Amino acid sequence: MYKQSILSLPLAMTLIGCVSSSMPTELAEPIYLASSDPSAPPAGHSDHGEALNKGPRQAAYLMGNTGNVSFPITTHSSEAQAFFNQGVGQLHGFWYLEAERSFRQVLKLHPEHPMAYWGIAMANAKNRTRSKSIMEKAIVGRDKVSDREQMWIDSMAAFQNETDSKKRKAARLKACQNISNNYPEDLEAQAFLVLAMYNNVKAKKNYDEVEKLIKKILSKNPMHPCHHYRIHLWDYKEPKRAIVSVGLCGQSATDIAHMWHMPGHTLSRLKRYHDAAWQMEASARVDHKHQIRDRIMPDQIHNFAHNNEWLTRNLDHAGRVGHAVKMAKNMMELPRLPNIKEDGTWSISSRSSHGYGKRHLYNLLQNYELWNEIIRLKNTHYLRPGKSAANLAKWQRLVASAHFNTGNVAEGDKILDAMEKLLTKQTAEKKSTGDTAEAKAKKEKKKATDIRKARTAAERPFNTAISALNRGIAETKLQRAIAMGDKTMAKALLAKATDVRNERKALTQYRLGDANAALETAAKAVKSGAEQARPIAVQSHLLHTIGKHKEAKEAFEHLRRIAPEADLNIETFARLAPLAKSLGLPEDWRKKPAESQNMSLRPNLDKLGPFRWKPSDAPEWKLRNKDGKPLSLEDYRGKPILLVFYLGKSCTHCMEQLNEFAPATDKFNQLGVNIVAVSTDTVTGLKQTFPDVSLNTKQFPFPLVSDARLEIFKAYRAYDDFEETPLHGTFLIDAKGKIRWQDISYEPFTAVEFLLEETERLLSLQN
Repeated sequence: MYKQSILSLPLAMTLIGCVSSSMPTELAEPIYLASSDPSAPPAGHSDHGEALNKGPRQAAYLMGNTGNVSFPITTHSSEAQAFFNQGVGQLHGFWYLEAERSFRQVLKLHPEHPMAYWGIAMANAKNRTRSKSIMEKAIVGRDKVSDREQMWIDSMAAFQNETDSKKRKAARLKACQNISNNYPEDLEAQAFLVLAMYNNVKAKKNYDEVEKLIKKILSKNPMHPCHHYRIHLWDYKEPKRAIVSVGLCGQSATDIAHMWHMPGHTLSRLKRYHDAAWQMEASARVDHKHQIRDRIMPDQIHNFAHNNEWLTRNLDHAGRVGHAVKMAKNMMELPRLPNIKEDGTWSISSRSSHGYGKRHLYNLLQNYELWNEIIRLKNTHYLRPGKSAANLAKWQRLVASAHFNTGNVAEGDKILDAMEKLLTKQTAEKKSTGDTAEAKAKKEKKKATDIRKARTAAERPFNTAISALNRGIAETKLQRAIAMGDKTMAKALLAKATDVRNERKALTQYRLGDANAALETAAKAVKSGAEQARPIAVQSHLLHTIGKHKEAKEAFEHLRRIAPEADLNIETFARLAPLAKSLGLPEDWRKKPAESQNMSLRPNLDKLGPFRWKPSDAPEWKLRNKDGKPLSLEDYRGKPILLVFYLGKSCTHCMEQLNEFAPATDKFNQLGVNIVAVSTDTVTGLKQTFPDVSLNTKQFPFPLVSDARLEIFKAYRAYDDFEETPLHGTFLIDAKGKIRWQDISYEPFTAVEFLLEETERLLSLQN
């Protein structure tokens, strides 16, 4: 049997104590020695190998509401068993970051426990390289655990050993079937079998067979988190068959945001957008509570942005425009996590919170014709375009349309002229680049087909911008013609503006005097956007204005039923006031929300967490610089600060990091930001720390302070609780003492240019 160990993991460094008992406690100078073993991993790296460098390295805690599951492992520790059960529940909820943390806590309690490694590998199943490396550790110790646990280890090993995706899934399915057959009373074996059947290509055809197994599990444990799997099973097939789990999924694991999110999928597929928005908001609030409480950057949770994107979309469909705009803006206010390439360049994923937020904000402002808001935000980080021509083209279209619709034709003309010049430039550069590629291919005597391919490949990067410019110019010219009262020109241009949404097109057609076309287009909008508030509102308005009162009433009653929280101060809904009055309805014509069906008991949303993510407070600190003088966070109160935690003068990568930041000190200072570097070195060690001689300076241009006792490293979570060793950390703290951005890693953060841009962006955003 596998016995509990009370030994801690190997320490990379050793704390020796204080040199002076007469010094104040917060200023006492301990001696902290780095390992002198040349074979030891670099500072900040895991003693357990490269695979465990990544992932969470701060301690887990028992949350209490991550799923009613029982997965016994060989242990005498009730604490280790509780963390293992928590990790399994988090796996069921696809909360992989926290699942790995829970399993690492088991590993802390039981060094080298093979099932802890199994759990970590399961949390990284989609990262085959990392997962396979971790499974090698599980296999080494498999003989120390029970036969049942060995089967679980073998199942994951079989999954990872196959290189072909289909064979890998088939191997997992077969292994899960074997475990379930050998242990028919093991509900977790059956639950993971459900997931394996769903994920297996062949088994996906057997929906009813999977549903039967889910029912079997729930008959014995009605609140098992496999409600989640039922929703996934029927999501694209027949969503109404998952409705029985909609009201129970979130309640089965209330601390896991994704468990609140998935019922929103079903409700959205069923076009119950008001109810779907509630589910997505519940998910966002649970995530926000967790992120604020545990000081985790939002996009560190892999499906966080996905949920908030769905939430914003469903709020839009439900007519809750103000909420949707706030959500989109909040997504853009979140700290960005860059993808950094080996050459130091960086990019932000289009699937990040920022990417989704910006797309939704653009769409909301344009589709609801919030022209004044566009003008107000046009030069802010909310709307300011990226560096590409395509991004600039989208911004120009949005802002030019806003100017023409608010009567500022002169400003609109300036932007329209700039758009046409940019189109000319992009078209010329496309041709020139294509000519060069074609000439090169001909010189190399390539085949005619390869010459065409070479030209096409060279021209492709220009296509997105040119397409966006052509569409944008068509619409802005249309808006200009309307602003100038030239209906004849506007009608001709409307035919060329092919990507204007149907509800906006219908309103334009009506303004241009073509009522029949407007009603026909509005009907198309309602059909393509079934149960969505905006197209139904436009149709109701047009029907009433044109005099089709019976049809207008029917459409309006439909809107009142599906949009009980529509924003009446938005023109799309405000223009319905005459229709409401004609029907004898009050100014607030919205119907009280009907009691939602199949939703079980809904908790108060405010109790789940805050609607918006907010940065957490930076822990206070008071440390000594190289001269032994105290320096504290309080000294910088009212000023932003960049706090860099590094692992002493002996850490080569740390010195490289400080030498990257040193030349940028003035740029950060221009933003009002001071840099302070916190070291594991003693004060004496700080005196021996010098920058690269190429910088022609005797000292770093920012203060270095000593935290040899690692108290502040731990307070900022720049510390591996599992291996009891400090980590690299970079923190942007605003003038109010809030952590606006952070990076904690086994490697120091060196993308200085990104951080300068991010610092300027975050500090300028509205709070």
